[in-house]
Amino acid sequence: MAGMSDTEVQGQIKHMIAFIEQEASEKVEEIDAKAEEEFNLEKGRLVQSARAKVMDYYDKKIKQVELQKKIQQSNLLNTSRLQILKRKEELLNDLLDEARRSAHKTVNEDPARYRETMITLTLQGLAQLLEPKITVQVRQQDAELMKQIVPEVQQKYKKVTHDKYEVKLTVDDLNFLPSELIGGVVLSAHGDKIRINNTLNERLKLISRQMQPEVRETLFGPNPNRKFKD
Repeated sequence: MAGMSDTEVQGQIKHMIAFIEQEASEKVEEIDAKAEEEFNLEKGRLVQSARAKVMDYYDKKIKQVELQKKIQQSNLLNTSRLQILKRKEELLNDLLDEARRSAHKTVNEDPARYRETMITLTLQGLAQLLEPKITVQVRQQDAELMKQIVPEVQQKYKKVTHDKYEVKLTVDDLNFLPSELIGGVVLSAHGDKIRINNTLNERLKLISRQMQPEVRETLFGPNPNRKFKD
């Protein structure tokens, strides 16, 4: 540098070096600040992404737990309902068994009443068939009784039909009803092509089916889910 002393030159060089260092320092600070900003942004994005994944994971876990809880509650409720229905059915069967025992007792201990019952059951069957020739099946222990009441049944049948129908009753002496039945009759016509089961067991089943809703309501109260009575 012309016209400048060594001291001035050295001073100028130091000034330039200081300027360059200042510029470099400011540039470093700018780069550091930008890097810090980008780091914080990226960290925030990563944290937010991780938080979303964690929340989604636990949301799914909570939903799975809630679903499992609902399934368990439903299973417990269904099991409870089935147990209640089973118990109700057992109670109804007990009631039906008691009715059978009572009917057996009446048949065994009150012959006069059973005789009238046999007449009524036979007349009911005849009124359904309206056939001139009928075969009657009974238990073997009831065969003699049935033969005794045949004339009376035929006479009453003619009377209840206002003399429009007559019937010839034949007691089957070869084919008897099972002895374990409570009693009653099975009527057939046209070579056993038409049959009427009017045993006490069958009547008890019929009455049980017809009265079951009423019996259930009496035993267990009205069903809140039932909209119709018929």
